[in-house]
Amino acid sequence: MDSGKAGQTLKTHCSAQRPDVCRWLSPFILSCCVYFCLWIPKDQPSWVAALVKCLPILCLAGFLWVVSPGGGYTRLFQGALLCSAVGDACLIWPEAFLPGMAAFATTHFLYVWAFGFSPLQPGLLLLIILTSGPYLSLVLQHVEPDMGLPVAAYGLILMAMLWRGLAQGGSAGWGGLLFTLSDGVLAWDTFVQPLPHARLVVMTTYYAAQLLITLSALRSQMAKTD
Repeated sequence: MDSGKAGQTLKTHCSAQRPDVCRWLSPFILSCCVYFCLWIPKDQPSWVAALVKCLPILCLAGFLWVVSPGGGYTRLFQGALLCSAVGDACLIWPEAFLPGMAAFATTHFLYVWAFGFSPLQPGLLLLIILTSGPYLSLVLQHVEPDMGLPVAAYGLILMAMLWRGLAQGGSAGWGGLLFTLSDGVLAWDTFVQPLPHARLVVMTTYYAAQLLITLSALRSQMAKTD
């Protein structure tokens, strides 16, 4: 679902009014290839590992700066991507897990701000709470007491991001779903029990999610200028 949807959205943007999209996304694609080809072990934290992990996200921030420069709307997405890069770097070191989670919470807050609250769709929020709430409650049962409140708060802001992404629809919705899937697998693997190939699932869905959300910024920007 992740690579197919991301590929379809990318093809749509490349064949539409923005022929420069594919060219400026090349650094993102190449840096993703570098990350998966190197596949630096998790038990070898280093600044090189942090840079390799952050580079695709930094490329997306640069992509927006080139393809859709200026405007507070675009800056919200760029700020979210930069916060994500900080979170990625922090999560390289287990002792920096809490600052990393705070950085990603800021990312989701900025995405919520960028997506806006129109259309509101409160029924969609209720559905997300009913489906995601039990999963979050289950994860919280395995979390250390001092981590319970931060993890619960992060889960709530993640639900809010998913709500606003799905309300916007298109690549924003798919990106929100994939981001939630990525974080859900990461949470289970970190707090409940290790999952086979968890890191591969987490990172592929994460990079695809960030790509789709970034492309949604272009779509929304074009809609605002039409």
